[in-house]
Amino acid sequence: MKLLAAALAGLLALAAPAFARGAPETFADLADQVTPAVVNISATQVEEKKAEKLPPGGQLDDMFEEFLKRHRQPNGGGPRRSTSLGSGFVIDSAGIVVTNNHVIADANEIEVIFTDGSKLKAELVGKDAKVDVAVLRVKPAKPLASVKFGDSDKARVGDWVMAVGNPFALGGTVTAGIISAKNRDIDSGPYDSFIQTDAAINKGNSGGPLFNMAGEVVGINTAILSPTGGSIGIGFATPAATAQPVIEQLLKFGETRRGWLGVRIQKVDDGIAESLGLGKPRGALISGLDERGPSAKAGFKAGDVIVSFDGKPVPDAHELPKIVAQTPVGKDVDIVVVREGKELTRKVTLGRLDESAIKQAKADDPKPAAPPAGAAVKALGLELAPLDESMRAKFQVKDAVKAGALIVRVTPDSPAAEQKLAPGEIVIEINRTPVARPEDVDAQVKALRAEKKKTALVLIANGQGQARFVALPVD
Repeated sequence: MKLLAAALAGLLALAAPAFARGAPETFADLADQVTPAVVNISATQVEEKKAEKLPPGGQLDDMFEEFLKRHRQPNGGGPRRSTSLGSGFVIDSAGIVVTNNHVIADANEIEVIFTDGSKLKAELVGKDAKVDVAVLRVKPAKPLASVKFGDSDKARVGDWVMAVGNPFALGGTVTAGIISAKNRDIDSGPYDSFIQTDAAINKGNSGGPLFNMAGEVVGINTAILSPTGGSIGIGFATPAATAQPVIEQLLKFGETRRGWLGVRIQKVDDGIAESLGLGKPRGALISGLDERGPSAKAGFKAGDVIVSFDGKPVPDAHELPKIVAQTPVGKDVDIVVVREGKELTRKVTLGRLDESAIKQAKADDPKPAAPPAGAAVKALGLELAPLDESMRAKFQVKDAVKAGALIVRVTPDSPAAEQKLAPGEIVIEINRTPVARPEDVDAQVKALRAEKKKTALVLIANGQGQARFVALPVD
């Protein structure tokens, strides 16, 4: 028994250091090191309240104006001020401060408050709503304490982290926890890849740093998931790897300049992967191209699957926009696509993303008209009609859609309904073969059945010409 006890003690002694290495006895030294560089942000928005107006042209105008000036309440007609509080951190001792965009959005006045209680007015260098980052500049009398970014890509789930910020306007507050997950998508924007942490993050922590144990900033605390407004151990930080390129561009240009491929992409699901012979879902499927864009000029086509970009693997459609956006405009990159089961490599010179054009395109999408009674052809859970001039007018189909078979009804509870196909959309290709009329769809489906294929890869366009692929069973 004594021998067994001694052996167990020896095993525990050997195992303990592996766990003890990552568990600091105290965070005090780290807090002393980094907190002088963490600041509070006070953002004030000044709104001019509209004064009372009188009908023009009366002889009593001047009299009433004087009366209103004398009897107006102190807060009745002057500017209205609202202040929001957040956090930030100094990345350059000369006075460069980073915070969240939502902390200072629409602010007329921004003030940075340091740990010693001193305050400095800040000017906005630039901001980016999509990554939720803003860069401020202050003019200090002496160099400021600053911190550096670390490599968030090397941070691992389970690593210790420390958050510092200004929760509920209490002032500098330190909390600690671990990285609970990486690459979280919380539907806050197109470039979501958050670090999730259980370190307590509350209102007012926004814009503050998330440190690793080396005192490097691996994330910018941005959001929490909470039914009460307080921390329940689920907080999210923008990774340094996502924020740094944006910060560098804001410092250089005062704005973000994102790379642009000129493609519309979509997720590769199991059905699409089977139809394309990919084996398993991977990459980003090109569903459409801008004819003026870099990808069209390089010879890419709808139906190509992007699996590699500039030497980086593309695991899915969510990752590609982030990779492209972080790549400098004008850079030549090699892109690998899968087309008809074979890999092709093309060199593409990235353009610049025009985000205002994207917003306008989304705003212009019309709603389809109600479907007519009856249709000529039924296939794939769809009722299809010819795309003639009367149907174009009825369903507001633009000239960007050259030809196809118009969907006028979708069978309820069918695979087509599950894929959210709707009346007013147009079938323009099946298995990369163009469709000019409803009979073409029927013929293609019969041919696939004869070949004992299980699914059809269908290219669907909306009335604007924006397309996407769906995989539908042919049985």
